[in-house]
Amino acid sequence: MALTTHPAASPTEAGRPVTVHGQDTLPKLFRHVVRERGDRVAMREKHLGIWRAISWREYGRQARAVGLGLVALGLRPGDVVSIMADNCPEWLYTDLGIMSVAAIPNGIYTTDSARQVEYIVNDSGTRFLFVENEEQLDKALEVRGHCPELVKIFVFDMDGLHAFRDDQVMTFGALLELGTAYDREHPEAYERLVELPRPEDLAILVYTSGTTGPPKGAMLSHRNILFQLEYADFITPLREGDQQLSFLPLCHVAERTFTVFNPLYTGATVNFAESIDTVPENIREVAPALFFAVPRIWEKFYSGVALRIRDATWLGRFAYGQAIRIGLRLARRRIEGRRPSLALRAAFRVADFLVLDNVKRSIGLHRARGVATGAAPIAPELIRWYLALGLAMYEVYGQTENTGLATAMPQNRIKLGTVGVARPETEVRLSAEGEILLKGPHVFMGYYGKPDKTAETIVDGWLHTGDVGTIDADGFVRIIDRMKDVIITAGGKNVTPSEIENQLKFSPFISDAVVIGDQRKFLSCLVMIDHETVAQFAQERNVPFSNFASLCRAREVQDLIWSEIERVNRALARVETIKAFRLIEQLLTAEDEELTPTMKLKRTFVNVKYKDLIDTMYERSQR
Repeated sequence: MALTTHPAASPTEAGRPVTVHGQDTLPKLFRHVVRERGDRVAMREKHLGIWRAISWREYGRQARAVGLGLVALGLRPGDVVSIMADNCPEWLYTDLGIMSVAAIPNGIYTTDSARQVEYIVNDSGTRFLFVENEEQLDKALEVRGHCPELVKIFVFDMDGLHAFRDDQVMTFGALLELGTAYDREHPEAYERLVELPRPEDLAILVYTSGTTGPPKGAMLSHRNILFQLEYADFITPLREGDQQLSFLPLCHVAERTFTVFNPLYTGATVNFAESIDTVPENIREVAPALFFAVPRIWEKFYSGVALRIRDATWLGRFAYGQAIRIGLRLARRRIEGRRPSLALRAAFRVADFLVLDNVKRSIGLHRARGVATGAAPIAPELIRWYLALGLAMYEVYGQTENTGLATAMPQNRIKLGTVGVARPETEVRLSAEGEILLKGPHVFMGYYGKPDKTAETIVDGWLHTGDVGTIDADGFVRIIDRMKDVIITAGGKNVTPSEIENQLKFSPFISDAVVIGDQRKFLSCLVMIDHETVAQFAQERNVPFSNFASLCRAREVQDLIWSEIERVNRALARVETIKAFRLIEQLLTAEDEELTPTMKLKRTFVNVKYKDLIDTMYERSQR
């Protein structure tokens, strides 16, 4: 079965130049917008509790100094430079500075171990490495003896390192001074280097684990990225001065697009969250016009509201219940493509004024004209709830190998359970095995230094995504699961675990779940509880616990989670029902290997690490 949603020969593939603001590469685009926007605000960061504004002019000056400082130290066009830091202005100065002198930036997750850092530095041929602080510097110093091509390490934040001296390590400030001096001595150098890259040249590396094996460096060209920017207003057009919040790792192609590239097109202001823990506070302060997040964040917001409603007075609970029911009726009309009646629209305005706007303010989305979810599956019920609040939520789909975005939900037509339709100039079809294939100007150049893996992934111009899905007659794409994750039970039944997991995660008490059952007689699952909501549940019922593990072991908590599983089981076919479960008794954070950068449990890793725990569910069922 195959369905093509757009003509096979797109204008871009036929040779149409891809430009944004008349520029055909990222360095030229950056230079252009810096000149045009000057002293207008490009980004803000919090310093001593106060938001500090940084202008486009300052952005350009810092990036120029970074790039020329590297050139003064021997950087050559095409060299790879890696950045290992949390989101901050210095990340962006470095990223655009590297590109502006015809070199290739690459991000490394701050949660990566020293061993992983060594692998990526060597695999990419990194010659210069930027690290955020002492913690990240320690990793670099631990492995530098095994990284023969590494020339220099730069440190953004020298807190705790003022007495540190090492010939291979340089402060970020010293690099800026070197770049400024080089600029004075070679005033023509920057402009000459900005003109070097061509649209089809490699712009950035983005390391992705792919489906199997060690991480691979996905090569994205200037044309790939600018093509995506051409259609960056698919959710809602952003205007100069609109606010965005940056908090997901910039190593991820989605956050890199939202934080670094889209503002070059839109002129929106990027605000950097102080940390992942302060995101709820920061989003309320920033009140973004557009907000993109992974499902785990949307689930946390929903759980937080559910918790507050549980603690509200009876009148508050009643008012919320009435308001959300009105919102759900309006959302249903919208999903069905029917115009709501005048009476329903009036009722929603009252419900929004009295209740729902306060809910959105508590999340920080009262000014949002559009919100998006992607990078992992999400429960349709969760999207329905956000629509009921009056938020225009859109689910999107793509991967690093197609520069982040392939399909999106149309603004005027919603089909829950799908990820929308192909974007302009994008082709989507299914292979004979049901794998989703993509074709278009956003398909990446290949994997860095791995032609064999590239040949496996791009066949006759079609990107093999590794996702199993369906396409309906209207072109709406539904993702069933990763091909490698489909469970085949001992009885030969095919089960797609992600759909079951999404239903489980809709519970405010469940943070994540991994369904088990490949070649087993029945399905079971490992559950990661939501610490905040489950702890409050236990406190309200005087359930004694001293730490996270004892909370998980409490009989009342076990019964609570089983009741949530049973709720999901009632809507499943018999072969899909969960017969046993275990709780992961460790409170996991982004630093733990079990979690992906988008805060989702790694199925393969979890199956191996918790094998003994999984086996206990099949030795004897407790239920």
